[in-house]
Amino acid sequence: MSWGSELWDQFDNLEKHTQWGIEFVEKYTKFVKERSEIETSYAKQIRNLSKKYQPKKNSREEEESKYTFCRAFLTSLNELNDYAGQHEVIAENLTSQIISELSRYMQELKAERKSHFHDGRKAQQHIESSWKQLESCKRRFERDCKEADRAQQYFEKMDADINVTKADVEKARQQAQMRHQMAADSKSDYSSYLQKFNQEQNDHYYTIIPNIFQKLQDMEEKRIERIGVCMKTFADVDRQVLPIVGKCLDEMTKAAESIEPKTDSKQVVESYKSGFEPPGDVEFEDYGQPMKRTASDTSLSNPREGKEKPTGKTKGKLWPFIKNKNKSPKQHKEPLSHRLNDFMTSKPKMHCLRSLRRGLSLKLITLNSHVRNLIEGSGPEDFSHLPPEQRRKKLQGKLDELNKDIQKEMDQRDALTKMKDVYVKNPQMGDPASVDPRLLEIGQNIEKLQFEVQKFEGWLAEVEERMPSKSDTHRRSGIYETQNNTTVSNNCAQDRESPDGSYTEEQNSETQVKANTHPIPTSSTPEFDDEFDDEETLPTIGTCKALYPFEGHNEGTISVAEGELLYVIEEDKGDGWTRVRRNEDEEGYVPTSYVEVFLETNAKGAMTYI
Repeated sequence: MSWGSELWDQFDNLEKHTQWGIEFVEKYTKFVKERSEIETSYAKQIRNLSKKYQPKKNSREEEESKYTFCRAFLTSLNELNDYAGQHEVIAENLTSQIISELSRYMQELKAERKSHFHDGRKAQQHIESSWKQLESCKRRFERDCKEADRAQQYFEKMDADINVTKADVEKARQQAQMRHQMAADSKSDYSSYLQKFNQEQNDHYYTIIPNIFQKLQDMEEKRIERIGVCMKTFADVDRQVLPIVGKCLDEMTKAAESIEPKTDSKQVVESYKSGFEPPGDVEFEDYGQPMKRTASDTSLSNPREGKEKPTGKTKGKLWPFIKNKNKSPKQHKEPLSHRLNDFMTSKPKMHCLRSLRRGLSLKLITLNSHVRNLIEGSGPEDFSHLPPEQRRKKLQGKLDELNKDIQKEMDQRDALTKMKDVYVKNPQMGDPASVDPRLLEIGQNIEKLQFEVQKFEGWLAEVEERMPSKSDTHRRSGIYETQNNTTVSNNCAQDRESPDGSYTEEQNSETQVKANTHPIPTSSTPEFDDEFDDEETLPTIGTCKALYPFEGHNEGTISVAEGELLYVIEEDKGDGWTRVRRNEDEEGYVPTSYVEVFLETNAKGAMTYI
């Protein structure tokens, strides 16, 4: 069916319909664009996920690559990265094949539609103008006819009147003739213009408008066909990447099927087998018989003298979990009483000083805040239970929330004030007094919020004053002097102090070696400090990644940037602090909640008891 013959009088409706068609194209273009953005965002998130769980470039990676499940996981991550690439291909194809094409076509469609309706409006205006001229000719002809009738009646009246002069009668006759001539001319014009208008009207409704509407119909059908092609392309874009996506999934399945539990179990044996024999039986010592202690292999007075005696089947290592690189794997047994005697009479080991240093460093960090919180009796509202830096951030965040609430209340107050002014000027719109209770309530809320702001600002200023600056480093030497003469327990396995003063039995094997060569000086403070300066660097037990930036203004702490990777040399002992190292000369404590720690699986194996 043709629009020209069937819809000749629906010009306005066709204009609305074609406009709606263009809006639909715009809507579909927006839909495809948002789908493309979703695909791009999804691909980015998948790539970030794959990158996040990729193994780090260190010795640990080589060890993990020995296990089939680690290799399978790495393969899955790589395939997942390729899978993300296919979603990027979808987004690119949607943009190039649909979004760009529809955007260009939409501009052409708008220009074509504008041209057709411009021609239609021009034809409408022409026929309306012709109609107005026809009406004008008709009214002029009607007016002239009436004037001619009046003139004829006046002439006849003058001619019948005997009192009128012959000249007046002649004048009236001429006037009547002139009016009749004008009416005849108007009739001729009206007749000719009527024929012209009828011809133009016929051309308008049977030729011009049908042609314009046919062009609009062709334009609309092309638009609908173009939308169908784009919808098919929308599906084909996904279908094109399905083979590659399926291949990625097949590779993931193949990697999962390549996992061999038995092989991994054997690899564990190959990785951790020590080769030592289990320890032999402990010999019985008869304390009822008198003993004559002689110099032995383990005597403190003569540690390297004496002859080695074979001990039969006890060829293996007595304590297989003690890692000491300075001793031979083969050790000889000695009486248990000798071990206990040496243990009780030996001097404190170096790891006790390292533990003391940890405790003193972290006590300096939290001493002021803890003491002041106890004096003031602060409640949890001021976040006094948090470390200084975390407390400062919490207080600042609370202040930001309060300021937003205040601004919101002030905006409501301004809106109500304007409403009240409108009510005052136009009482018929509302009662101005009805706004007063709400204004009063908002004013009270603002006062309360401002009071809260002042309170939290005071706490924030107090925290910033409490946080010690780098100029407070001289406090450590004073604390060392007061602790220099403190009696230290000889049982050094229990003297490893955590940052909050608690103790733990864990001790690094490297500390054992240092303890045999560095006894604690007790004569003077300078020697005590020298022991700290000469201590060997702690080994790393893992790595960590900073989740948030930390300034590290206090003594004993270290500043870190968000996302920075550091080495862990002491894990959290329950005090909320972890000791990390950036390089050989820069180490310190950071809040445990600020970092994500990745301990090595053999880190606990490096700890032992003495």
